[in-house]
Amino acid sequence: QLQASGGGLVQAGGSLRLSCAASGRTFRTYDMGWFRQAPGKEREFVAASTWSDGSTYYADSVKGRFTISRDNAKNTVYLQMNSLQPEDTAVYYCAAGRISRWNIKKVGEYDYWGQGTLVTVSS
Repeated sequence: QLQASGGGLVQAGGSLRLSCAASGRTFRTYDMGWFRQAPGKEREFVAASTWSDGSTYYADSVKGRFTISRDNAKNTVYLQMNSLQPEDTAVYYCAAGRISRWNIKKVGEYDYWGQGTLVTVSS
């Protein structure tokens, strides 16, 4: 129901835009998040957008470089990633849930997950 795309290979300093298209239900009234998982590491929070008031949240490591946005008409959420660094290399997952803002960064709070898209940043 969530299909992530847009990953690829990019040089350090470059940009990518990830997309997460929802199907089968509308995610207009869901909080949407992006997470990533690097090899050998746990899945970690990257960014989130709440449906109620459009608030956005970011991991400290991506703040100022990544931007989450959503197009409710297209049932799609985006992650614009600028100034990419090798440490951003990971599989990126989109997720959806109805979550209190206190738990918005927690992996276990999300109910629906996309399949992941690989982002590789070369130095």
